[in-house]
Amino acid sequence: MAPASASAFIPAQPARVPDWLPSWRGMFGERLRSAVHGIAEPAFDVWHKQRSFLNLQIHVVNNPDMIGHVLLNNHANYIRPRLTRKILKPIIGNGLLSAEGEDWRKQRKIVAPAFAPTAVANMTRLMAKAAQRQMTRWPEQRAKIDMARFATETTMAIISQALFSGDGRLTSSEAGTHIDRVIAAAGQPRLLNMLGLQDFDLSPSMIRMRHSQRWLRANLRTLVRERGAGGGGDDFFGDLMRALYADLPPEEAEILAVDNAITFYTAGHETTATTLSWAIYLLAAQPELQEEARAEAIAALSQNDIASLSGRLPFLRQILDETMRLYPSVVQIIREAVADDAIGDVRIRKGELVLVYPWLVHRHRQLWDSPDQFDHTRFTPLNKAKLHRFQYIPFGVGPRVCVGARFAVTEALVILAHWLAARRFVLPEGLKPMPTGNVTLRPKDGLPLLVEPL
Repeated sequence: MAPASASAFIPAQPARVPDWLPSWRGMFGERLRSAVHGIAEPAFDVWHKQRSFLNLQIHVVNNPDMIGHVLLNNHANYIRPRLTRKILKPIIGNGLLSAEGEDWRKQRKIVAPAFAPTAVANMTRLMAKAAQRQMTRWPEQRAKIDMARFATETTMAIISQALFSGDGRLTSSEAGTHIDRVIAAAGQPRLLNMLGLQDFDLSPSMIRMRHSQRWLRANLRTLVRERGAGGGGDDFFGDLMRALYADLPPEEAEILAVDNAITFYTAGHETTATTLSWAIYLLAAQPELQEEARAEAIAALSQNDIASLSGRLPFLRQILDETMRLYPSVVQIIREAVADDAIGDVRIRKGELVLVYPWLVHRHRQLWDSPDQFDHTRFTPLNKAKLHRFQYIPFGVGPRVCVGARFAVTEALVILAHWLAARRFVLPEGLKPMPTGNVTLRPKDGLPLLVEPL
């Protein structure tokens, strides 16, 4: 629970509806494009709600104990849904995000060392250089710029350098456009997608997505073949390729290398970029908070030890944690029961779906005081220790917790520290950026802030 002295600032969020809407409404309009649009007000009070859609039974679960049961204690019974894998497979294949069982365990074991604490610390200088390089493109006088776009470009440059040694084909504006299209379409619950007939969806957005998907796979396949079984580079992708080719037949290794390249290339920068955008919005909306964070950033940077920088930013880390509570990196976590189960008094049948919405859990009125209100003190060490283990889940939880969580947090802190130490962010009067999306929560129309040198 947050203390009574919490700030009174309530950040922007989509309007809610008074009561539950029919599930089919999620197939049209803004509900199709955004998982947080038009949520029913009662959803923020209940621990469990069963919904029906076509022949599917869906259990919306908000209770932390129930979440722990599904995602950790009995996780073997709850797999990524076959329907979800059917939708994602044409886009990202059988990479780490969509794989199950032994395929997933092998791939997780291969990629985990790249995100270990020492490996992440070794990449902080790369992150700092990208943050500094981005600032050279900003005007020297006060100007309005889209910080969401700059955040995306910065994290794309970092992930491209860390994964692919900065290959120019993957840092162009064309590459960014294709990634945006794939991410925007990936989580949309379109009926033809659910039926496995996405190639027959002739809507303009899906036609563009298929073109972008082909562009990404073709370019990454070319990169894999150029590098060969030896990996061709001392970077994440080189290590991944060497491990895959050592363990699998060449044809299978090539396919999995491309699948994982798309997975990490798209997801690896998008979550941090959106978190950065929301953190900057929250700081711009609260000038006194921004000044306090700036003072910490300047002091931390003065020690000239980039590798340990993130550990010297406890106040900024509180702000980042509260940012991810209000605008979580993972919008929805869906699991399918492979056998009958009971979660407390709730019966789950084989084939039924369990849906965990971090957006709901993080704003649930039974879990948080004034949940729609910004209050970074929820995440002081003392208050954070009081939280239920499964009450705050910005990167998921359990065996399938995001493997890049440490990388993302470190990256966000390093970038924010550099930008705060050099610029002041001002919220234009009347600006209320609305979160939208099904995979990540972007500001709907970007984040046009006033940015000025100190």
